[in-house]
Amino acid sequence: MGSKQIDDHDILQWMKDLQTNEKGLRALMQKYQERLYWHIRRMVLNHDDADDILQNTFIKVYRSINQFEGKSSLFTWLYRIATNETLTFLEKSKKWKVDSMDESQEHPSITNLRSDEYFDGDQLSLNLEAAVVSLPPKQRQVFQLRYYDEMSYQDISQVLETSEGALKASYHHAVKKIEEYLKSRME
Repeated sequence: MGSKQIDDHDILQWMKDLQTNEKGLRALMQKYQERLYWHIRRMVLNHDDADDILQNTFIKVYRSINQFEGKSSLFTWLYRIATNETLTFLEKSKKWKVDSMDESQEHPSITNLRSDEYFDGDQLSLNLEAAVVSLPPKQRQVFQLRYYDEMSYQDISQVLETSEGALKASYHHAVKKIEEYLKSRME
């Protein structure tokens, strides 16, 4: 049986039973690890940090699985935890905050991404990441969830606990800013 065929309901049942909770965690990780890793990685732009945050996310999920009430899908609950863990990390490290940076200077996280052995993108990818990093945090989150993770506004609404209307406006503004950023780099 492939990992994609395992139903979330089965995973939850296994995780909530003391005799099968490790089997459930392994199934959960198989099914969602890669998607969560890339969600986190796009926010922190560093493999080692993303790996640490992903590990913390799964520890938190493992410890709090009995608090999952099923009001949202398992997928959106996991994304909410991963997003919160990432935001906590960013706040603690202040990597997302750069005071009075010169326009011509490259954002530190882009410099880190450029030197990251796991990054295999081209200059256009770096420009897109630089544009995304330049967005305000809320717009950045919405853009990443919608563009990269292809989440519906309804799912994003559950992950970020914000109205769909506000999310659509944030996404629209983010796209406009990214377009302007990329256009200015091509001139």
